[in-house]
Amino acid sequence: MVRKKLSSVPNRGFRVADQIQRDLAELIARELKDPRVGMVTLNAIEVTPDYAHAKVYFSVLTGNPEEATEGLNAAAGFLRNGLFKRLHIHTVPTLHFLFDRTTERASDMNALIAKAVSSRAQED
Repeated sequence: MVRKKLSSVPNRGFRVADQIQRDLAELIARELKDPRVGMVTLNAIEVTPDYAHAKVYFSVLTGNPEEATEGLNAAAGFLRNGLFKRLHIHTVPTLHFLFDRTTERASDMNALIAKAVSSRAQED
């Protein structure tokens, strides 16, 4: 019989990701001075089970997404150092910033639905 090792603390990965998201948002807003990074919203964080890496999904309210991605990835070491000072975990993950296109897709889908509804209303 094979027994799966259970974590001593349930949902720890989700809680760590949530804490990283809160602390990163504060660090980006208050301490990051890169002009390429405008108003950024952190949408989600995926942490590997060993806490070695974290994918940080973000969207931008203003500015160029490609420039924001470059700026955030360039500042990843600085931000990770800031997390070291705030988090009380053994391993602080290496940060990888990825632009999240979910909001763009949702907006496009809403436009398509509205167009379909208006064309159906015109047919009736």
